[in-house]
Amino acid sequence: IFHTCYMGTTNSSKETRDRAKKLANEIGAYHLDISIDSIVSSMVELFTTITGRTPKFKVHGGTTQENLALQNIQARLRMVLSYLLAQLLPWVRGRQGFLLVLGSANVDEALRGYMTKYDCSSADLNPIGGICKGDLKRFLLWASKELGYPSLASVVTATPTAELEPITKGYVQSDEADMGMSYEELGIYGKLRKVARCGPLFMFEKLRHLWKHLPVETVADKVKKFFFYYSINRHKMTVITPSYHAENYSPDDNRYDLRQFLYNARWPRQFA
Repeated sequence: IFHTCYMGTTNSSKETRDRAKKLANEIGAYHLDISIDSIVSSMVELFTTITGRTPKFKVHGGTTQENLALQNIQARLRMVLSYLLAQLLPWVRGRQGFLLVLGSANVDEALRGYMTKYDCSSADLNPIGGICKGDLKRFLLWASKELGYPSLASVVTATPTAELEPITKGYVQSDEADMGMSYEELGIYGKLRKVARCGPLFMFEKLRHLWKHLPVETVADKVKKFFFYYSINRHKMTVITPSYHAENYSPDDNRYDLRQFLYNARWPRQFA
């Protein structure tokens, strides 16, 4: 019933690939381990043919714009391939019907907008889409012991990374570095934004008392950074994959959060 596919590229690490294979074996999934470098290269070559320009990763001298676009190509191609496999793997295995595609973005990433629109976060159902990173880690540790999936413990201890940029001696991509904030901070922002109904000013007032160890200027900068990314990425929530509702600060605007999806990202009155 359960099919898994590791869609690696030259930017993927051996450790992540091995963890995927071990977990698939533990749960008894039909597992594929493939490389999508050929289709990624084809897309870049097509772009070069159209424009005469070849984008480069930042570590190779490219701009932020080029770097992000090259990451998004990989993520979106994984979504397309996921649906192709979901439709045809039963046929390949001599079975009828088709499969549902499962997503894997958590509620904190949705809140921050740390996902590519129409990428591998797009699916038919996302089992963890309403669960924050902290709760998810605790569940994985429990499942590693109580359900007999020991490889989940190594997933928890691994540094969260999209692995969409080249790994070099001096650079390894990290989710929290990319986001500019920690998952722990995101959990706090989410509760204050949705449950306590805080805007930038009231969130700052609450956090300057909660984070007394930080200078107020640092707290203000953190709040401004969160609301900037929250506002520019809010549109992604209009097409978010349906998920199990497990957090009262779900940012899913179709069901649980009816706030607007277009904001002035400068927040001129609140940031003044």
